[in-house]
Amino acid sequence: MKKALKIISLCILGLIVALGLCVWNMFGSLVKGAMSVEKLDDGLYYMEFSGDDGFDELMANGGVKDSDELMEYIAKFMSKGYYTLPASVDSTDFGCSTLTVSTPDNNVLMGRNFDFPSATAMILHTTPKRGYENISTFNMEFYGFGDEWLPEGFQNQFLALSGLFLALDGINEKGFAIADLMAGDNVETHQNTGKPSLTTTSAIAYLLKNAASVDEAIDLLGKIDMHSDIGAAHHYAMSDASGKSVVVEYVDNQMVVTETHAVTNHYLCQQKHNAGLIAGDHRYEQLCHFYDSANGVMDKQQLNDAVFSVAQQPWGENFVGGTQWTIIMNLTEHSATYYWRRNFDKPFSFRLKR
Repeated sequence: MKKALKIISLCILGLIVALGLCVWNMFGSLVKGAMSVEKLDDGLYYMEFSGDDGFDELMANGGVKDSDELMEYIAKFMSKGYYTLPASVDSTDFGCSTLTVSTPDNNVLMGRNFDFPSATAMILHTTPKRGYENISTFNMEFYGFGDEWLPEGFQNQFLALSGLFLALDGINEKGFAIADLMAGDNVETHQNTGKPSLTTTSAIAYLLKNAASVDEAIDLLGKIDMHSDIGAAHHYAMSDASGKSVVVEYVDNQMVVTETHAVTNHYLCQQKHNAGLIAGDHRYEQLCHFYDSANGVMDKQQLNDAVFSVAQQPWGENFVGGTQWTIIMNLTEHSATYYWRRNFDKPFSFRLKR
């Protein structure tokens, strides 16, 4: 009897271990990612993820055509089918500006301001199972997790992994960088040609994973159907380690690429040139002045000065409005320095490992 009980207990223990290994194989990378969340400042967080980021399966299934479909897929990926993510996309406007320059020692830098009424921001360092290591940023407040929601405590930290599909800007190990900006009107893009579909923010995460250069990113965008997030027109500022810098815009559901070193919140392509430019908004003009005065060559401090000069001030208490984060990305050294809520004396620096 004792021998039989011992055999049974060993069998049960083996089953538990096997089940545990199975569960860990399914959720281990997600659990480690959730546990990595670190608070950097009030409203600003950092996390790391390494493993299968879910994009290959998403694209193999045809992608997603809107934010609701994207959130459904995120819930399926994160829970392996056992959970529904309680989130929705809020429709709203945000500003932003970018400037790309060369340095005296032949590095390439891209500066970016993210202007928005408020933000709970996550800096996400991703090392995908397949694809390029990257650092991206997203604003959790875009996705309706609830009032005063913070990625604190395991459940909320786990939900924050949705940022794998919701990037607003970032840089990858090849020195490709991209930022999402409002384009200047409310004309949404919805391409329906039968190609795999992505939304504005999921496409950024996809490009950071797969594009080594601006040219590769443009080629990849041509192979998907683009669908606008948050009920408005977007354009992408994109730069790479060679110094190439463009804006990608959509006019009548057609992609248009224009070379430029500065981008703000109006169209730059000839088809809709200056559409959305607001009287009294001189940010683009100011960035171009900085660029031209330096012949496109600035050290990091000079770029900081240029980008900081067009940062937007808050229009309410508790940092309501204005520039929520600024990033200076070194596309040659594959690093990113963040400044949170216009606190330009307090940098947070990160460097890709590969």
